[in-house]
Amino acid sequence: MTVFAVEYVYAADSTEDRNAARAAHREWLSGLAQDGAVLASGPYGDGAGALLIFKAADEAALNSILKQDPFAAAGVIAGTRITEWSPIIGVLAGLTA
Repeated sequence: MTVFAVEYVYAADSTEDRNAARAAHREWLSGLAQDGAVLASGPYGDGAGALLIFKAADEAALNSILKQDPFAAAGVIAGTRITEWSPIIGVLAGLTA
């Protein structure tokens, strides 16, 4: 399994739509966390986006997962950056071993 850092950039003026979809988005993420696919997630302090740390077989599998996000269905994500990540130190260290 590979660890990926996923950065969301929220669409401008999407606060109302994000608020409407937030409960479903968090429920979706919680289920993935219980399954071990989400290692951490949370919004940036400025509200412009979020960082999500996933564990997936590969980027194609991760993209399939991300398409199921209620935020994606609500159209509130303007951009996504996916980066393979190798945590070396800290609580997530060793996940790619």
